[in-house]
Amino acid sequence: MSAPAIYLAGATAIGKSALALRLAERLGGEIISVDSMQVYRGLDIGTAKPSANEQGETPHYLIDVAGLDEPFDAAQFVRLAKRAEEAIRSHGMRAIFCGGTGLYFRALFDGLGESPPGDDSLRAELEAMPLEELLVELAAKDPEAFEAVDRQNPRRVIRAVEVIRLTGQAYSSQRIGWDVLGQAPANLFCVTREMDNLNARIHERVDRMFEQGLVAETESLAKRGLRENRTACQGLGYRQVLEHLDGGLGLAETVELVKARTRRFAKRQRTWFRNQMNCQSVEWTGGDSAEVCCERLLGMIE
Repeated sequence: MSAPAIYLAGATAIGKSALALRLAERLGGEIISVDSMQVYRGLDIGTAKPSANEQGETPHYLIDVAGLDEPFDAAQFVRLAKRAEEAIRSHGMRAIFCGGTGLYFRALFDGLGESPPGDDSLRAELEAMPLEELLVELAAKDPEAFEAVDRQNPRRVIRAVEVIRLTGQAYSSQRIGWDVLGQAPANLFCVTREMDNLNARIHERVDRMFEQGLVAETESLAKRGLRENRTACQGLGYRQVLEHLDGGLGLAETVELVKARTRRFAKRQRTWFRNQMNCQSVEWTGGDSAEVCCERLLGMIE
């Protein structure tokens, strides 16, 4: 019988990918990405996608599985992730789920919820409304969803308000079992760091992304339909660079904005994993190498 899967969650830039690679090497594992942006082909620099060498040394799944002209959602993730896990088990390897998209983890563990399909006419009406008005409505009708949603992401705000209007019920109540913490699977871990250390890593990553050519990558993606993909165009870094290319902030201000938005996103991720999933915490102290953290984690795995 194959060894049980390992689930490695945590905030952006915390070091999950490096840790997963070392785990895979030590345990004979293959990695399933739990990242809502790495699924898209071409979104490489801005998603810190594993390099070609890393993917060559350790098989990765659910990376580059969708084009910009294709929608991708949690239901597709669950279907493909289960298929990938079966494939990994079939050749005697161990599945290591690694990523920071909390919604995908919860969908995998607890189901997809009962939210209704979209309504094109209502969606068009909501898309024409100012974001501020949508947020006022969401705060009044569903304070819990208002606190949890990315309020800088119009697509997510619109979807929450759409579901409320279609059902007459709170958006936050329409996810099966998500009002309580479910039974966590074995080997579900959340990597944590001291906040100042994580913020410093975020700043280094953002600087590196711009040095590697994030602006040129975004410009190229825009010609291939990035703006038309409602999910991908909201990706951290890409959204801000698109605004820069459209005549918004200057480059230096855009870099600082991406850093600020990424810090805010990481804080929300930490809150999500703490409140929405029964993770075992793996503390990665600032001076530790990935090898040291890997050794600590190996002692916790069942």
